[in-house]
Amino acid sequence: MSEDTLRMRAAASPSRETGAGTSGEAAAPAKQAGQRDAFFDNAKYLAIVLVAIGHAWEPLRDGSRTVSALYMAVYAFHMPAFIVISGYFSRSFDASPGRVKRLVTGLAVPYVVFETAYTLFTRWTDQEPDRAVSLLDPLYLTWFLAALFVWRLTTPVWRRVRWPLPVALVIAMLATLSSVDDDLDLQRTLQFLPYFVVGLLLKPEHFRLVRRRSARVLAVPVFAAAVVVAYWAVPRMTGAWFYHRDSAGELGAPAWYGPVMTLVTFGCSLVLVACFLAWVPGRRAWFTVLGAGTLYGYLLHGFVAQGSKFWGWYEPAWVHRPVGMVVVTLFAAVLVTALCTPPVRRLFRWVMEPDMAWAFRRDAQQLARERNTVREGSAVRG
Repeated sequence: MSEDTLRMRAAASPSRETGAGTSGEAAAPAKQAGQRDAFFDNAKYLAIVLVAIGHAWEPLRDGSRTVSALYMAVYAFHMPAFIVISGYFSRSFDASPGRVKRLVTGLAVPYVVFETAYTLFTRWTDQEPDRAVSLLDPLYLTWFLAALFVWRLTTPVWRRVRWPLPVALVIAMLATLSSVDDDLDLQRTLQFLPYFVVGLLLKPEHFRLVRRRSARVLAVPVFAAAVVVAYWAVPRMTGAWFYHRDSAGELGAPAWYGPVMTLVTFGCSLVLVACFLAWVPGRRAWFTVLGAGTLYGYLLHGFVAQGSKFWGWYEPAWVHRPVGMVVVTLFAAVLVTALCTPPVRRLFRWVMEPDMAWAFRRDAQQLARERNTVREGSAVRG
């Protein structure tokens, strides 16, 4: 997401298997520095479409076991997929001045702006004029910006820890045992942490592995099984375990459920993330360019999702029938697609990706290099 402002690293395109299991085509040459990888842009776009669709389905769940099952299945992997990819592109974060600047301008500033905007918007839609703006209590979608800010700051630590994933899982499991303070939505930050760490540990060959033809074929029955299991689970368990925002006690479960469900949901989500990535196209498509604007689609579509209830869009009876679900799904997909387009990005870049050079000191090393360049140029001319 905010990593959209970073250039994708060079990566070789994966080989494609033939039916015999041998390589059907050679891996494409490595991409030149600065060239974006279509696969990751495609993955981010498709993931943000699923996020928007999930929000659009939320008011349709009451009285519909099918919608609830699809909702649970989608929520099991769409945010984990985003977070894994965010972790993958955070591997090079080293707290250098340039990266810290991008962290502030790409995450902290949008967080402050949209936290304020969502609070003011909610005052109107929820008829709560006394709701205060609180930068410590992320509202609606802004929790992800706060969480990613924290995760990325801790990247150097995870790069040094001997067993980063087990440690992250233990932290997530312990978080479910008690009611963590709501400041910065810390419960979700801790419970989603293992997915970010997984992204830090991934290498290009791991993505090539899940993009093989055999993985794509296997993903079909796995997804089908996930929907069937979700349909079975709807009346038997709460899908809130996949939201990772509550402790076991807050969900009305014994304390020991928390660590167990952390491992269960982590395993299920990773399998579904792998299946999702297996079906992401690796070549450029009409929507590839939209992958650079997923942060815009993510933050802006929330106003429509919140306002739709206030405006009564879900009140007509036909909306809760199968045809209504199809219409709502298509509308959500079209809306978030439009919000990821270059014109929208140009319109909101001042707040999503502000330059803010005035707010930062110049890097001493960069200044030294510039002075040396000037001296060398003067010496040549002399």
